[in-house]
Parts: sequence; structure tokens; C-alpha cells
Amino acid sequence: MNTSAVAKLLAVSPSTIQRWVKQANLQMERTELGHYQFSDESIEILRDIKDQLNNGVLLQDLKIKGRQPRKATIKGGATEVALGPLVRRMDEFDQRLERKADEVVAYQILQHRREIDELQSEIALLKNLIVSMQESAAERENEAAEAKTELSTSISTLRKFKKKNFISSFFGF
Repeated sequence: MNTSAVAKLLAVSPSTIQRWVKQANLQMERTELGHYQFSDESIEILRDIKDQLNNGVLLQDLKIKGRQPRKATIKGGATEVALGPLVRRMDEFDQRLERKADEVVAYQILQHRREIDELQSEIALLKNLIVSMQESAAERENEAAEAKTELSTSISTLRKFKKKNFISSFFGF
């Protein structure tokens, strides 16, 4: 059977069948064009894979019939020798990373400090501007009050003069 026929038989997509074959590292026969050819035994393996996946087994944890899981072994003495330089490199990397983080934080703190200084100088300028505006407003108020008093005195003298003229016109002075 080809990939499409097996996919229909198992009610999955052809790309799912191809993924299962690659992930499970199954040895499948191929046609001259490179397409998979599935035997009854390989279809049974794929059916078992589908059942395991439906039961919640992860793709990397599949147990395939007739295949023993691979186990890695590490020689005891070689690991200690190989791990020494690796641990040193990791420590050096951690130290460089901490230094770099400290440099970045210090740079950011300096930037923030500059921004704060700039804002404080702008605040001082604004305070000076407000004070000068208040002083000029007070001066204008004083000038307006002086002008008002001058106007009121000139009006009162004008009234006195008119009264005097009016009274003198009666008596003929």
C-alpha cells in the first residue's frame, strides 16, 4: 500500500503517516520514485502508534513492537575528565554574564540620572518663569491701581471745578 491508502485506512492525513515513519525511525520500503511502500507488518506498527498516541503517549516516548529502546552508557572515568573543562567554561560564562548584566544596569542607572538632572533643570527654569510672571502681574496690578487713583482724583477735581463754575454763574463772580 502507498502512503495515501494507509492514511485513509487509519483515518489520518498522509503527512501524519510520513511524520510517524520519520519520528519512529521505521525502515520502510520505497518505490522507484521514493514513495513509501507499506507492508501488512508496517501497517500494524502504524496502527499501534496511532493507538498509543490516542492514549496520550508522546511521540518521542512511543514503544514500537519488536524494537528495544536504546540506552546510552557513559564511561565513568571519561566523564569526570570531560566535565572539568566544561564546568570551568560554564563558570567563566556565568561570570561574564554577571559582569555584562552589571554593566547594563550601571549604564541604565546613569541614563536615568541624566534624565532626572535634565528634568530638574527644566523645573528650575519653569519656577523662575512663574516667579517672573507673578512679579510682572503684580506690577501691572499696582500700575492699574495707581492709574485708577489718578483717574478718580482727576474726576473729583473736575467735579469741584464744575460745581464752582455753576455756583459762580448764579452769583456772577
